Amino acid sequence: MSVNRRNLLALAAGVAATPVLARPSFAQLAPITGAGASFPRPVYERWGQAAREGAGVQLNYQSIGSGGGINQITNRTVDFGASDAPLSADQLRERSLLQFPTVLGSVVLIVNLPGVADQTLKLTPEVLADIFLGRITRWNDAKIVELNRDLRLPNLPVSPAYRADASGTTFVFTTYLSRVSDAWKSGPGAATSVQWPVGNGARGNEGVSNAVRNTPGAIGYTENAYATVNRLVTTQLRNKAGNFVRPTMEAFQAAAAAADWTVPNFAADMVDLAGATVWPIVSPTFILLPTNPTAERVTGSLNSMKFFDWAFKNGGEAARRLEYIALPDAVHTAIRASWSAVKNPSGASIWTA
Repeated sequence: MSVNRRNLLALAAGVAATPVLARPSFAQLAPITGAGASFPRPVYERWGQAAREGAGVQLNYQSIGSGGGINQITNRTVDFGASDAPLSADQLRERSLLQFPTVLGSVVLIVNLPGVADQTLKLTPEVLADIFLGRITRWNDAKIVELNRDLRLPNLPVSPAYRADASGTTFVFTTYLSRVSDAWKSGPGAATSVQWPVGNGARGNEGVSNAVRNTPGAIGYTENAYATVNRLVTTQLRNKAGNFVRPTMEAFQAAAAAADWTVPNFAADMVDLAGATVWPIVSPTFILLPTNPTAERVTGSLNSMKFFDWAFKNGGEAARRLEYIALPDAVHTAIRASWSAVKNPSGASIWTA
């Protein structure tokens, strides 16, 4: 019998024997509010649903993009912010913020090409950069045809879709483009928001997914969970080792295994790593907590840590089902230790293990 099943049976037995342990009412739930990245929205919502009973917490998560999440936690209008782009040590210090990852996600390419099935189109880093630079304008371009001789590519214009809002997903994707293309590095560069040479913008991973799904000839980038949930057509991508890899859990885990978690503020870099089976665009997604919460936010900060503590212990399977990669247990332990930096107005740490 699994540990989770034993826990559920024990919980059920306890409830039957002691009626006062019944499920908490809505009024008894501890509310927390978070805002930011759309990249992790599916898993935070799934955790939030389960944590109502499992941890007695009511999560209100606003998927407004990493830039919005950073702004709101900087202004202390939410209990926690969420960003796919890690903040630098100086930025964290200036804003009195603590940063830690929750799960790993992968950025994948999605296309809408009649007659092209999922994970069959092959792209190289050079071709991908040329597409988003506007140098390749049709899907039957010789460079794409050469890579895909087994496919019948349509004579359609290429229609790139990108994030119109400040986005950690954009930061991860443009970081990749900057590492594989000198033209991209010296042009748009890597940031949460860049000046796109071509294409059309949409808000959130949801918006980019919808734009690609509704536009024949479109190509965009999105978190893998959105591609999976919406059954969008993804592509293969040639990695640093020179191998074409499919966006699979095994390829994402290979990138996670190659990551260095000893870097400050848990800002592990998993973009364009070496490895025969590595998917080249993988990244942690981060939570931002104030180290000096205002008096009215102390309880929200504590409940936020309780929520993520519960999720680390109980949410791994839900994350995997949504195509996210859970963090190693050693990283969870280090994250909990870092929470001692969050202090109340009198200077005392509010988290105790």
